[in-house]
Amino acid sequence: MSKKQQPHVVLIQFLLLLLLLLIINHRFSRYIRVDIRRVRKQREYQESSSSPSLVKLNISQKNVEIDNGIIKLVLLNPHGMISAVSYKGINNVLEPRNKLTQRGYWDIVWYRPDINIGNFEPFQSKKFRVIANTKEYVEVSFTSTWNNVSSPKDMAPLKVDKRFMVLRGVSGFYTYAIFEHQEGWPDLNIVEARIAIKLNSDIFHYMAISDDMQRIMPTERNRRSGRPLIYREAKVITNPRNPNLKGEVDDKYQYSVDNKDNRVHGWISTEKQVGFWVITPSDEFRGGGPIKPDLTSHVGPTSLVMFHSRHYAGEDFGLKLRKGEPWKKVFGPIFMYLNSDSTNSTTTLWNDAKEQMLKETSKWPYDFPVSSDFPRANQRGAICGRLLVRDKYIDTKLVPAKFAYIGLAPPGSKKSWQNDVKGYQFWTRTNKTGYFTIKNIRADKYNLYAWVPGIIGDYKNRDILIIQPGNQVQMGNLIHKPPRNGPTLWEIGIPDRSAAEFYIPDPDPNLVNKLFLNKDKYRQYGLWDRYTDNYPKQDLKYKVGESDYRKDWFFAHVNRKIGNGSYIPTTWEVSFELKNIATNGSYTLRLALAAATVAHIQVRINNPNVAWPHFWTGKIGKDNAISRHGIRGEYWLFNIDICGCRLVNGENKLYLSQVKTDYSPFNGVLYDYIRLEGPSEG
Repeated sequence: MSKKQQPHVVLIQFLLLLLLLLIINHRFSRYIRVDIRRVRKQREYQESSSSPSLVKLNISQKNVEIDNGIIKLVLLNPHGMISAVSYKGINNVLEPRNKLTQRGYWDIVWYRPDINIGNFEPFQSKKFRVIANTKEYVEVSFTSTWNNVSSPKDMAPLKVDKRFMVLRGVSGFYTYAIFEHQEGWPDLNIVEARIAIKLNSDIFHYMAISDDMQRIMPTERNRRSGRPLIYREAKVITNPRNPNLKGEVDDKYQYSVDNKDNRVHGWISTEKQVGFWVITPSDEFRGGGPIKPDLTSHVGPTSLVMFHSRHYAGEDFGLKLRKGEPWKKVFGPIFMYLNSDSTNSTTTLWNDAKEQMLKETSKWPYDFPVSSDFPRANQRGAICGRLLVRDKYIDTKLVPAKFAYIGLAPPGSKKSWQNDVKGYQFWTRTNKTGYFTIKNIRADKYNLYAWVPGIIGDYKNRDILIIQPGNQVQMGNLIHKPPRNGPTLWEIGIPDRSAAEFYIPDPDPNLVNKLFLNKDKYRQYGLWDRYTDNYPKQDLKYKVGESDYRKDWFFAHVNRKIGNGSYIPTTWEVSFELKNIATNGSYTLRLALAAATVAHIQVRINNPNVAWPHFWTGKIGKDNAISRHGIRGEYWLFNIDICGCRLVNGENKLYLSQVKTDYSPFNGVLYDYIRLEGPSEG
């Protein structure tokens, strides 16, 4: 080989070597990539088998999907309605026959007094945005904002921000909403605010509200074909698929529960062995206080979250914003929980739902919502103290307010809390020695309110209390002085804001809900007409010292039905013996009502025929507790002075007349407690 050829040979050898190296590198890299993919797959398999799946957010033009491997939540984009919830191989636990916008949604009933327009409005949002998106947590927002230029008349003047949250490893989803009325916006009444969940009627047939309030339910089709009754929500089931339900009465109000007890309710599919539960871990955003009743779950199958409504409340109940008043409130979060059980046991699913409820309440206030409008635990305050009762006619010493209801609510009158929905309320019960602590209170100004079972009347602390983040207000001893002028001469009932202690009749055998045959008899339909059955010609007469209010005092003072289907007013008579009348003294009649529905109660002393009564309430109440199978509604207390000159030594008679009829069985009252006091003993 010549010297001139050597450089070319070297170049060729170099190129061949380079090619060989490239081939080796390519094959080695391919093997490395294969090994990396194998390792990744193995790691993903290990993670999926040993720890919860990561939370995934998928956004399309029509849907927002959040999937944590346990449930998948599908929300309409940008409306924010819940169109599907997938769980345990079930593609959708919601009702697939409903429109996409009518399966799960937030809504309100509102009224604008300035233009005399109102509406039922399911919130269809206009804007979607992602608030948080991590492998552990996703929070999304759907908002709609009213404006005076382009918003239609059937839209409430509100800004509503609906939030939905899904956490890694959690079998369910959370939702809350921020309602805002901005300064200068039109006057607004919000009569009702809620969440409605319409479940798959092919799957869910068993409803559970409490330990002793659960059963197989009729279907919505059964209701529609049923025989209507006087109260429009009630029907007799005439042709159900399940023959055991034939002839029963169904009414959603039969399943109402007090706020304090409304923590978990829902439905079970015995076929699919799954449960769907509404868990409300706090009452702070609910209106009306701890014993205000409201709806839960009912035929549909439907589950509700009632934030506030006029059910079992008066006309004054509800949110009223005037003169451009700014207002903002957070409703929720609420937890929608799903569970399963391979043994197909309704008891196991219900008990698990209760355990989950306790876990959720222990975590309140949650630390994961992103909104600054929802304060965390370290941004809240607390209050503690002791409530004592001073009533010398009960005890010469101060008596602990045993198991009293005590709470913070916006400043107002003694009973304003029972109609308030504008602000937040925080309630607890004292222990048997009267001590109490309320934690996790939002920073704001409040009054402290209370009432004591067994003690008539309301307590309100005069001071405006300022709750600050991280601080606990020490109240010390608080003294409740209930209404009292003199010693008790006689009493009827128990002052506990309920008519449950009085005589509640058996239902008409043809108008029965079998679930309540041996408990909560007041929930049965048509008990107002049982008064006529018990007193067909003469009204109730009660003799103090001989009669027993548990047997002889009908729980509802209603009208009597007469032959042509009309109703006439009724007058109840209470006879009692008095001695040593103080002619110039002042006696006091305490008349406490647990509910009232368009009633006029007149009080007469010893003469039922005088034209003008000694006392007249005027028209009171519109809580409909009687027709809605309730044992309480709005609380009323009337303090009536009676001159001793109107009484006699010997037998006296008190006449209580309910004079309003409206040709209706529903006008009337539920008495809570009646007491006659003698003159003050100084």
